[in-house]
Amino acid sequence: MSPTSPDTPRRPVGQVTFLGAGPGDPGLLTLRAVEVLTSADVLVADPMTADAVRAYCPETVEVHHAADPSDAFVLDEGGVLGSDGGESVSRFFGAVRSGKHVVRTVDGDPGLDGRAAEEMLACAQAHVPFQVVPGVAQSVGVPAYAGVPLRAGMQGADVRFVDAGHMLPEAVWSDLGSCESTLVVRTLLGSIPSAAQTLVAHGRKPDTRVSVTLEGTTTRQRTYCGTLGTIAAELKSAKVLPSPVSAPVDPASNVIVVIGEQVEHRAELSWFETKPLFGWNVLVPRTKDQAGALSDQLRTYGAVPSEVPTIAVEPPRTPQQMERAIKGLVTGRYEWIAFTSVNAVKAVREKFEEYGLDARAFAGIKVAAVGETTAQALIDFGVKPDLCPSGEQSAAGLLDDWPPYDPVFDPIDRVLLPRADIATETLVAGLVELGWEVDDVTAYRTVRAAPPPAETREAIKGGGFDAVIFTSSSTVRNLVGIAGKPHNVTVIACIGPATAKTAEEHGLRVDVLAPAPSVHALAEALAEFGAARRDAATEAGEPVYRPSERRPGSRRKAR
Repeated sequence: MSPTSPDTPRRPVGQVTFLGAGPGDPGLLTLRAVEVLTSADVLVADPMTADAVRAYCPETVEVHHAADPSDAFVLDEGGVLGSDGGESVSRFFGAVRSGKHVVRTVDGDPGLDGRAAEEMLACAQAHVPFQVVPGVAQSVGVPAYAGVPLRAGMQGADVRFVDAGHMLPEAVWSDLGSCESTLVVRTLLGSIPSAAQTLVAHGRKPDTRVSVTLEGTTTRQRTYCGTLGTIAAELKSAKVLPSPVSAPVDPASNVIVVIGEQVEHRAELSWFETKPLFGWNVLVPRTKDQAGALSDQLRTYGAVPSEVPTIAVEPPRTPQQMERAIKGLVTGRYEWIAFTSVNAVKAVREKFEEYGLDARAFAGIKVAAVGETTAQALIDFGVKPDLCPSGEQSAAGLLDDWPPYDPVFDPIDRVLLPRADIATETLVAGLVELGWEVDDVTAYRTVRAAPPPAETREAIKGGGFDAVIFTSSSTVRNLVGIAGKPHNVTVIACIGPATAKTAEEHGLRVDVLAPAPSVHALAEALAEFGAARRDAATEAGEPVYRPSERRPGSRRKAR
């Protein structure tokens, strides 16, 4: 048999990929990184970005955390390369040789962050194939999110990156102190006071500007500014470093420090921490499959959404009514079909798919949608609505635009209305008054969801959330029923007057009311509320606190 014959069994070829996962924000993963993660058989992940990279891997991936003690740095079968406890992929060499793809993700970039270089050396010495996918380095990404450009024109043209997480030789400190370069230092929070003193002792001016960023590129990011001479006092005053009256952040926390005149630009360029809802924990009580778009929009404003299902959507108890309605659609029983929710679109679509139908079955039928979100769900299905409210996005608004039945122009006088079992009769009554016959069909049932975990319930009642967004009266009733009433420091945002009225009936103070009944307008209104609140505090010369930090006994953090 020829060695090149297609019948020759090939030995699978595996490899290790050293992949930069960025400094913390999942959005900083590169397109190439996402592509590689989809082919991972084994994932060895740094802790900060482990959840983000896992989301792009196959469900069958074998996951290991690089910080595990069992991942000690051992070369191949027993040959010790180092005993410092650094992370490694070496214990997965057997998997590579059996044809598996081992992806080793690094928080930041493999060339600048972590111990990836030593792990690459282990691969090279063991003749294990590997490749490198660069990522956004912590020392580059964090200053950018802090609003500190490392270069501006000719200023800061010389930038030096320093890893001061371990003891630096005296000669290095002397060199750093005597130069005029912009320094980007990756170090431990507790080391900052001594590092600042050492730099001054070796020639840096005490009034050199300094920024310190904790948990950079995440919605927990905090940046503190000062000078080499004052930064220790600033951190103690902000209760970040130990002082007689503070409970500090862990001094072993990794931070990125920028030293140089470039820091002065932060006052104008701080774009991330000044987002209107930056760091706000926002509760989104909706059905799980409907919360995505709203949560995504909240994230653009800097919020941290927590999706808590309060309503579960289930099929009708007797499916025969829906089956007859779908048959009527196909046989020409209806002139109109009106959708009042995304769930109604979903219920009809699922029935269509069950019977092997698609959007072409709507041919010759006029389609109405109550609001923008419902209309978009229809468009995604391949159906463009013929009628949407021109004014208020509600059943009443739809009725304002609905034409009366005309026996001359309308060959059929019947409307199909697939909706929830607990829907109001407003639309049915209005259509009947306009001369239409209505088949009011239960397309789905809404039932109260199971209570959220105990810690979530405690956060709701104890003021741990900064805001709660209510998108319907049922979400108000169900949230209070399964989790209790939100604390009075929590900002309450409602999608419309009916929802606001229900919230007030349950003893809640409504702070934000959407100008239009859509989730987009609701999120935007909450963002405007947060921005106005931040601006008022800034103009008054007061610190900016999140609503949850105003509750009794809460620990306030400098913003």
